[in-house]
Amino acid sequence: MDNSKIGHHISEQFNRELEDIRNKVLTMGGLVEQQIELAIEAYTTGNMEMAELVIKQDNQVDTLEMEIDMECTQIIALRQPTAFDLRLLITVIKIIHEIERVGDKAERIAEMAIQLSGSESKLPHHELEHMADLVKDMLHDALDAFARMSVEEVPAITALDENVDREYDNILRQLITRMMEDPRNITRTLDVIWTVRALERIGDHACYICEHLVYMVKGEDVRHLSQSELEKKVGVVK
Repeated sequence: MDNSKIGHHISEQFNRELEDIRNKVLTMGGLVEQQIELAIEAYTTGNMEMAELVIKQDNQVDTLEMEIDMECTQIIALRQPTAFDLRLLITVIKIIHEIERVGDKAERIAEMAIQLSGSESKLPHHELEHMADLVKDMLHDALDAFARMSVEEVPAITALDENVDREYDNILRQLITRMMEDPRNITRTLDVIWTVRALERIGDHACYICEHLVYMVKGEDVRHLSQSELEKKVGVVK
């Protein structure tokens, strides 16, 4: 981690508190990354033990979110931080919310894996696995950018969301065609659509983490900006 961006406070305890919070955010992020990995494998292989593990891990994610949120709130109340330190704490509260939502999506995929086990879903596995790889990379890179307190890679990460959306639309067309060809497939196929939708939302949450990071580092609110506007704010030169 780049500690140079955290102010050098008179209180060493304050420094340790901020560092502890950042480490816990990354621990939470790593746990959610593992959830996604296991959920997708459970979905594509029918491994129910993995699916159950993902569901159990969600309690750990929720616990970490509450612990970090409480620590941030206490520091704000007791330390009355300003400038970058205040933006760091506000951003952490927002980022852990995004991470927790990603964990919920992984849990949803695991639940669908259990629900669809034993059925012939005829899911386009290759496309789904490719989409899953894209959103996993987006989340990993967003968390890495947070660890380094760097926004240089943010536009490259958010640009991948277009690829995710294309994969989502492609899979959706295939599944709709399947339902039209045989109405008996509708119920099962709708479950599959919910799974693909969960993956698409994970990509969105990775983008939101990037937006929060830009606010923390540069003090700029880049929510709702276009990709080109974001690149200008971050300072990307083409």
